[in-house]
Amino acid sequence: MRSKRLAAACSALAVLAGGLVTAGVLTAAPVLADHCDPAGHSRQDQLNQQQQNPEQQNSEQQNAGAQAPPDPSQEPTAQEEPTEEPSQDSRRRRPTPTPSEEAPPDPTQQPTEEPTGDPSASPSASASPSPTQTNDECADLGPFVEDFVNIRQVPANGNANLFGRGGSFVSQCGTNGNGHNNPDNFIVAPGVSNGAHHLHDYVGNLSTDAFSTDQSLAAAGTTCRLNDRSTYFWPVLRNRKIDANVDDPDGNVGVVLRPRQAIMLFRSPGQRVSAMPRFLRMITGDAKAATNGGANARAQWTCTGFTNRVTTKYPLCPRGSQVVRILDFPSCWDGQNTDSANHRTHVLFPQGGRCPAGTRAIPQLRMILTYSVPTGPSYALDAFPEQKHNPITDHADFANVMPDRLMATVVNCINRGRRC
Repeated sequence: MRSKRLAAACSALAVLAGGLVTAGVLTAAPVLADHCDPAGHSRQDQLNQQQQNPEQQNSEQQNAGAQAPPDPSQEPTAQEEPTEEPSQDSRRRRPTPTPSEEAPPDPTQQPTEEPTGDPSASPSASASPSPTQTNDECADLGPFVEDFVNIRQVPANGNANLFGRGGSFVSQCGTNGNGHNNPDNFIVAPGVSNGAHHLHDYVGNLSTDAFSTDQSLAAAGTTCRLNDRSTYFWPVLRNRKIDANVDDPDGNVGVVLRPRQAIMLFRSPGQRVSAMPRFLRMITGDAKAATNGGANARAQWTCTGFTNRVTTKYPLCPRGSQVVRILDFPSCWDGQNTDSANHRTHVLFPQGGRCPAGTRAIPQLRMILTYSVPTGPSYALDAFPEQKHNPITDHADFANVMPDRLMATVVNCINRGRRC
């Protein structure tokens, strides 16, 4: 009898313990952003999921503030905490400009400490366009640990001076401190709300959205000095360690990181330039390069202090160094059109340092965007869902709405070799 009572008591305790374990599992589920930290997933995980679930894969595929340029003498400081803007996920804003911010360290000054969170012992410097579909919610989002690289393992392959040689002009437009964000693209998808399927940061023109026209842009206010009403925009970067925007249908989760610095630089393409026509529209890079291939990809990533090392992967920077995105636009205009059917053929990139026959050189726009990011492989671009947040998909857009006199000043500064 005594042994039967002891067995019954043990059975009751086992049931109670099982319930507590179950409750613990249910209440301790990780948030989506942490759960989908790129450090925990690789493309091999994704391939394994594909092999185990080919039918589900097929089903899914079918449903498929003005600021000055940095002071070259300024010493680098310890890495700052990321600027987090949860409210920037707003799909429609009509903001007002905000005061300027303190300029961050010079991108060319070299930190000394090693980066943290190196995702791989032997990464390469170039991203490979190889996204696929799986049924795992994290593997399906991307990016992957292979999409990151220790900047010290990238060979020196560029000019450390991001401003280049010769004359230049910087349009001082701030860093989108006013929170002008939306998932539209009036150049590529005019009149379509959420046409980009990822959030854009805007500086310059305050009215830019899916329904922008030459007339609406010309009538709007701007964050830029000297009445530059041009619109400059790019996909946001997100901190994937923080749980935010988890209901986004396109999988762009995490907290938006605002640039610490955004330089809109117009520079010489290597020859004398003519004025851009007003309302010229341009794009650079390919938001779908992971599936389209790299023909139109223009992604360039580096770290402050290592700007002679450029990669198409997300860089892991040492402490005191910040992530830098470099976005170069084409600079050889056909002399007639302000846009074209594919938004590329009316303005081409130089070939061998010279513009092709039948085109004329115009000022080359280079966007230089600098960020404080979380340590390790835990940040990513917003992207189309099927692009898996691949860093090779980095891209940007521009429409020239400068007054003619200001554009004449830009041309004069470049052709006379002045830094304006």
